Amino acid sequence: MSKRVFLIVLDSVGIGEEPDANKYGDEGSNTLAAASKSQYFDMPNMQKLGLFNIDGVDCRPKFGNPKAAYARMREISKGKDTTIGHWEIAGINSPKPMPTYPNGFPDEVIKEFEDKTGRKVICNKPYSGTKVIVDYGKEHEETGALIVYTSADSVFQIAANEAIVPVEELYRYCQIARDMLVGKHGVGRVIARPFVGTYPNYTRTTNRHDFSLEPPKTTMLDCLIENKNDVIAVGKINDIFAGKGISSFTRTTGNADGIEKTIELTKKDFNGLCFVNLVDFDMLYGHRNDVDGYAKALTYFDKKLPEIIDGLSDDDLLMITADHGCDPATPSTDHSREYTPWIIYGKNVKEGTNLGTLPTFADIAATTLDYFGIESKVTGTSQLNKILK
Repeated sequence: MSKRVFLIVLDSVGIGEEPDANKYGDEGSNTLAAASKSQYFDMPNMQKLGLFNIDGVDCRPKFGNPKAAYARMREISKGKDTTIGHWEIAGINSPKPMPTYPNGFPDEVIKEFEDKTGRKVICNKPYSGTKVIVDYGKEHEETGALIVYTSADSVFQIAANEAIVPVEELYRYCQIARDMLVGKHGVGRVIARPFVGTYPNYTRTTNRHDFSLEPPKTTMLDCLIENKNDVIAVGKINDIFAGKGISSFTRTTGNADGIEKTIELTKKDFNGLCFVNLVDFDMLYGHRNDVDGYAKALTYFDKKLPEIIDGLSDDDLLMITADHGCDPATPSTDHSREYTPWIIYGKNVKEGTNLGTLPTFADIAATTLDYFGIESKVTGTSQLNKILK
């Protein structure tokens, strides 16, 4: 009989500031609580699993008899980036933060990039992704220069109009940047940000593509592959891990597409891990301070959750977590240093098991490997003996 784990990352769905949030400028951040204040917020299925029973979560009533095990996860790594968060979920502690560029990238980096691409660079500063194309789109169209910008995260982002720079050409420029940005300038991600339209009416497309650093250590994905298990990546998981430790992957156009593809995979016969990222919470709503949009996205996921659960077999586990926060109600549009939820559901899971507050996201990796009977080579402690019947 095959075993399957469906691990779904609700990108940026944090559940309250961590003790060191002040070091990141994130005091008071609570993404879930912020979204819960919207009239569009409704998560009865996650409530039944125990989301609001998690330590410190008080934005909705606790459920009397939660159907899942649950925990509050603290990030041990130094950062609040997508890459670091996912790497920790997969078993890597990152003790040093990835480089960030609050004043833009150094002249020598930009010059090398211009020399290698044959195109000039404009902007080169932290910027909102939707605003930067309005402010620099016209100059980009007139000159063909690439819009390079960053954020509070460790990212080198390149925006270009698909009519000026075809998507494949933009990807080639991103790979050039990725090959350059190593060592002290080793940003977590180089991101292609294509858009369409004419000034000032631009729209970003779904052709975004992330070029990540390769994980520096062994992850649970590597361990699963080494032991002849499947690792199926849905959404930007393949990008985040630079394809390492992944047997197959499927890209998505957003949350709805990712959820549907996950439902389809519950009908597929495989043995191993289905690792899913649902990015819209973060990309479309958190970074744009759209509380109602965030709430609607959470409500939609909750509405579809029974279809995912219905596809589970007796020996399957469903895990739901997050990689950081991105509170849509604070003045900041950046990620926030927050605890994350961990919900573990399955027919063999003890209902209502409160694991309390765990010291690292990496317990997810250790528990997953333990479930498959694989010796752990990652950071983290397995919680399997506490959650299985």
